[in-house]
Amino acid sequence: MASKRGIATTIVILAAITGASFIFWMLPQDNPSTFIVTDYKGYLDGVKKIHEVLEESIDIEFQNLMDGNISPEEYIIATEVTSSQVTAQITEFVKSKPPEEWQVSYISYMDALRKFNSYVLETKIAANTIQNNGDLEQHMQKIEMLKKEYLELVDQSDKARP
Repeated sequence: MASKRGIATTIVILAAITGASFIFWMLPQDNPSTFIVTDYKGYLDGVKKIHEVLEESIDIEFQNLMDGNISPEEYIIATEVTSSQVTAQITEFVKSKPPEEWQVSYISYMDALRKFNSYVLETKIAANTIQNNGDLEQHMQKIEMLKKEYLELVDQSDKARP
């Protein structure tokens, strides 16, 4: 029962985050929206919190997949939602245009999000491999490598903060 509740909670969290992100996509395209950030530390902290939620959710779902608690199809849906959310965060980063003293930190975190997106996509490939009864060893090594790389980029971003 707990696994079903966990899955439902994860789906609700991901749906809420995705819904909030798509507000930007709902704005009319005729009027180019301007994304203005004045609290660069606060903005980066907020993105980091969203990233942590996405990371925790995908890690829980991946473990559920590995334990056989969810199907590869269910996991693939979760990866698509997460990847969409990460892409929206990267787009916001591009629009934020931080001042020079924040650029290194922002660029490192944007790179971390891109690497995290690669991590999510690699876990999706692993789910497809499970679905096709393939060998996961190569994928698991790449997943671990990508996770290590995005965590290092997050650390670099933190160290580069003014």
